[in-house]
Amino acid sequence: MAVKVLDESVGKIVLIKLRGGKVIRGVLQGFDQHMNLLLENSEEIREEEEIRKLGMIIVRGDNVVIISPPPK
Repeated sequence: MAVKVLDESVGKIVLIKLRGGKVIRGVLQGFDQHMNLLLENSEEIREEEEIRKLGMIIVRGDNVVIISPPPK
């Protein structure tokens, strides 16, 4: 189920909540069986709408709490 949602989200913007409360938004470029995520044009969204550009990053799957796919 989760793999299907991730497959459909490749090339689209996803919102990811990490352990520790960080929120990252970026274009999902790929993922593996451990739910490690490759994001392009990623940004960390902080309080008061402050945004920190991160660029291309890899997010380790064991740090991911929630992945919000793009709206249909």
